Amino acid sequence: MAATSAAAVVLLAVTLSGCSNGSDGHGDSSSDGHSRTEAPGADAISHIHGLGVNPGDGKLYVATHHGVLAVDDDGSSRRVGDTADYMGFTVAGKDTFLGSGHPPEGSGDHANRGLIRSTDAGKTWTSLSLAGKADFHSLEEVDGTIYGYDSTAGLLRVSEDGEKWDERAQLAALDIAVDPADPGTVLATTESGVARSTDGGKTFGTGSEPVLTHLSWARGAKGEALYGIAPGGEVHRSTDGGKSWTETGTVPGGQPQALTAVDADRVLAATGDGVHESRDGGKTFTRRLAMSGD
Repeated sequence: MAATSAAAVVLLAVTLSGCSNGSDGHGDSSSDGHSRTEAPGADAISHIHGLGVNPGDGKLYVATHHGVLAVDDDGSSRRVGDTADYMGFTVAGKDTFLGSGHPPEGSGDHANRGLIRSTDAGKTWTSLSLAGKADFHSLEEVDGTIYGYDSTAGLLRVSEDGEKWDERAQLAALDIAVDPADPGTVLATTESGVARSTDGGKTFGTGSEPVLTHLSWARGAKGEALYGIAPGGEVHRSTDGGKSWTETGTVPGGQPQALTAVDADRVLAATGDGVHESRDGGKTFTRRLAMSGD
């Protein structure tokens, strides 16, 4: 293995080990390694866990350690709801978000919130299932089916309605992606590379290079625009469902925190210094939102 690949494996292993199991009772402890601190001011941007574009208003939404932010074109942002820690996050439709994570300080809610949903673009959230039991660090919704990687159990879960879940494969993963054209194909980022399932996540093969931290499959692109980001920020693109990869560019800012492919050419990536956007398939990036604190 090349030195750079070996370093990537070590970094991903450290990242995975940070996703430790948390308490499934009530309280303010966080199972992601973050300590519960006073929430930052409205203008402070804390650690980022998810990105998405809301088709309801066309805005970028950023899920962070202290709430969900709506970002305007000029780079200004505002918190749209509470100050909870949103570990898992995905835009499922117009003004409809799915999330998971940990409650705001002092709420008395379950430390792990299970699956939650917002139908007003993040202003308010409703608990759907697995409160106190699951902490989804990655969520995907394809044709009404929800795929979630539960870091508490190290388990892929799949649900048709967000309430009843099928337990699929157990594996140590940081992120998952589901082929929008073939939902039976699920990919996961592991220490040994990208692992593939062709049976809806019931079983996964051995991971293969490149070693990536995050994956995202663009919707409406016939399953061909699959993106991944390596621990050093290198962006990789696949047009054959992850069988082969081409490095397209590098996101500035250090270690990746989140990745979302909006369409075949538009890619959003969060790193240590904020959120960056590419409109040319990951070749070049412009910063949309600056990181100001954790």
